[in-house]
Amino acid sequence: MTKILELECPGCGRPLSTDMKECPACHRPVVISSLNNVDALSMLEINKYASAYQKALATDPANNKINGALAMCFLKLKLYDKAIAAFDKAIVDNFDNSETYFWAAVAMLKGRKAFVCQRSEIDKAEEFINAAIMIEPKGIYYYYWAYLRYDYYNRKFLRVQPDYKTLVAEACQNNVSNGDINQLFTVLGVEQPEAIRL
Repeated sequence: MTKILELECPGCGRPLSTDMKECPACHRPVVISSLNNVDALSMLEINKYASAYQKALATDPANNKINGALAMCFLKLKLYDKAIAAFDKAIVDNFDNSETYFWAAVAMLKGRKAFVCQRSEIDKAEEFINAAIMIEPKGIYYYYWAYLRYDYYNRKFLRVQPDYKTLVAEACQNNVSNGDINQLFTVLGVEQPEAIRL
């Protein structure tokens, strides 16, 4: 069971608890649960959130909500190793959140194209993405897997099943949106390959 922690709102400094969704004073989210929560925030504001979460984790280091929120901050700040460590902690205590696995898989590339990553990094990213799909088969999860299969395997002339074309089709069947795809490639920091465009 996740313990409710006290923290200060990174936006206005008001005392809050982690069971609140948003700050009643400045209406910012208390616990970041998705990258949509941080899209409108500046890097300075995201740093304030990360600091507030790190202080809260000093009291309860295994808090999966706060570890997940901290991981989202680190991912947005492009602190990939820290993001991966925080995602790992969030997964240990909350292994049924598909978003955590998905963003952990994205963080594994560390802002690089899949093509230049080590095979062990791709294997770990695929392990995370498969876990996300087993929990909740979202179109964007299949699409990201298609990207991995195209950019790492297909471009290196390695045969693997399912191939990227099968996974793009699966993504479409599971209602992947262009908005989700754009957000994914913005976070990845790489160009979307023409071969997998919808």
